Amino acid sequence: MKIKRALITGINGMDGSHLSDFLLLKGYEIFGLERRLSAKNRTNTAHLEGKITFIMGDLSDQNSLFRALKECDPDEVYNLASQSFVGESWNTPEQTSDVTGLGVLRMLEAIREYGKPIKFYQASSSEMFGRMVENPANESTPFYPRSPYGVSKLYGHWITKNYRESYDMFNVSGILFNHESERRGLEFVTRKISNGVAKIKLGLADHITLGNLDAKRDWGYAPDYVEAIWMMLQQELPDDYVIATNETHSVREFLEVAFKHIGIEDWSDYVRQDPKFMRPAEVDVLRGDYTKANVTFNWEPRTTFKELVKKMVDNDLRLLQG
Repeated sequence: MKIKRALITGINGMDGSHLSDFLLLKGYEIFGLERRLSAKNRTNTAHLEGKITFIMGDLSDQNSLFRALKECDPDEVYNLASQSFVGESWNTPEQTSDVTGLGVLRMLEAIREYGKPIKFYQASSSEMFGRMVENPANESTPFYPRSPYGVSKLYGHWITKNYRESYDMFNVSGILFNHESERRGLEFVTRKISNGVAKIKLGLADHITLGNLDAKRDWGYAPDYVEAIWMMLQQELPDDYVIATNETHSVREFLEVAFKHIGIEDWSDYVRQDPKFMRPAEVDVLRGDYTKANVTFNWEPRTTFKELVKKMVDNDLRLLQG
């Protein structure tokens, strides 16, 4: 039986590392695409060194993507790379558009020119819904992005669909709602909370500074979601799927669960707000309906919101104590 090969962009990110863990268990040979940097950031993939092959490539350079395809000859390509921090997209809208939007086009063109049948996964985002027209949102809900990041993701989503229909390519887009894990970057609000709460527990800090505490998100657990990503590419026909929990929780609720986990009931004295962390165009609520994925390939989230928060806090306590 032929061993499947997968090329994963964004290999050193949260999703890339979790997907690698999952695909290794499935017996895949994995190639992780990473940009050439003076100092590599393999915090999330240190445990994968020697188990996967790291290759050079950049979504802003189509020739490097074509060379990567020639080097690894993949059966599946998972495009998880992007400028993924929504807040930063207002500071660097052009760079965000180039990588998060046009980077998808470059990868699709590289695959098309390569000429072999390759299944392609595009990491779309719930931020494409932005100001939600329907709640919860499903695959037919109109999009209304509210950030340069959301607009860039929408371009990537539509160009993936366009190439599927124009060139008969096996392209799928996973419209994933917010998902977190112990490997989330420290600049994201969820990890900022879990890390801050752990520091407060250990006496290393006395407060956390955040932006909008009333924003509501549909938060799931990343290892659950990467399984759905893989399942999309195993279907007979390519299609797009919303992956979510169908629940919403506010930043306040995240704080409440996190602080309660370390024995603090009233957390108001430990949290400060700063306008610099507010979005120019706020997305008040995001909530997804994963019915299609459930009906088509029997996927559903396994990790609850409270379990997710506690996992993140416990992990940051271990890291800080270690």
